[in-house]
Amino acid sequence: MDRKKIAVIFGTRPEAIKMSPVIKELEKNSNIFETQVIVTAQHREMLDQVLKVFEIEPTYDLDVMKKNQSLSDITINVMKGLEEIFLKELPDMVLVHGDTTTSFAAALAAYYQQIPIGHVEAGLRTYDKYFPFPEEANRQLIDNIADMFFVPTELTKKNLLNENKPEAKIYVTGNTAIDAIAHTKTLEVKHPLLDKMTADKKWILLTMHRRENHGEPMKNVFRAVREIIDEHEDAAVVMPVHLSPVVQGIAKELLEDHDRILLVEPLEVDLFHKVMSRAYLVLTDSGGLQEEAPAFDIPVLVLRDKTERPEGLEAGTLKVIGTEQGMVFQSINDLLNNQKLYDKMSKAANPYGDGTASRKIVKKIHDYFSNN
Repeated sequence: MDRKKIAVIFGTRPEAIKMSPVIKELEKNSNIFETQVIVTAQHREMLDQVLKVFEIEPTYDLDVMKKNQSLSDITINVMKGLEEIFLKELPDMVLVHGDTTTSFAAALAAYYQQIPIGHVEAGLRTYDKYFPFPEEANRQLIDNIADMFFVPTELTKKNLLNENKPEAKIYVTGNTAIDAIAHTKTLEVKHPLLDKMTADKKWILLTMHRRENHGEPMKNVFRAVREIIDEHEDAAVVMPVHLSPVVQGIAKELLEDHDRILLVEPLEVDLFHKVMSRAYLVLTDSGGLQEEAPAFDIPVLVLRDKTERPEGLEAGTLKVIGTEQGMVFQSINDLLNNQKLYDKMSKAANPYGDGTASRKIVKKIHDYFSNN
């Protein structure tokens, strides 16, 4: 088999975290694969942090991020930039991850050049095209043109089978987020923030950024969080504040100036994982944290009305609580006060694999080219 050129494309911090182990595994097999890393920098600062931790140097950087750009702007700029690269490099396969606008645009650009597409973390669904927005539509559209589907669980495989995707092209690998954690756990991290997270407090790790939660939903959650901290002297919050001006504004308005609420800048992934390992519970609207936190035996309260990760619900590692102030307060309060409930969630088995997803993905890509 001739050496195959694999273009790995991503643009946001979560994608970078989850694709970095795949890149490292491809690079281990450099006699078989030439790996090209193409970043769009949909999230510039937060993306660069991850690349540094995993020691990844992009082959190409489209640097598409512009102030106040729309989803259409991102899509057009990514597609135009990638078309130029594809015509020059002629990759044998394009790998995209999950459900971002970068991933959708990259998959469509690859399809237009008739380049095979591998979709990492395929098959997640809420079946509501506006929730999460635009991610649900993005991932469904990618799965309509992908050639290989790397799904994290049996349930995500079932979703694709129900959509008449060919079973022979669906591979259950586990989630590469667990592979990433296996790497960051080995890194020694020292930081003043870790010194502040004293063991005498029950630390709540709070992250919130999704577009559908901007405005009143976010304000409701932050009010509930402040109420909890006022009521529980043994509880404290650390919140890495997303760079979105909307999130920054609401966080400062409602959470600033409290001695047990730490608002910090987005954290490098190795530090973030160390912070998470010291948390008592996670409060988030993130998709990735629903997978990562159970690897640290930490309960997750999901600040959304739906999740595309029902495996966590079935396993008992997470609970979907929405954004209504009373419900958020009550759900946090229950975990702080009820040790039996806390133990049940924290000791539930993580349904997202054993940290070998990247190896399985690269093996299947090798098999694909051996048989075609």
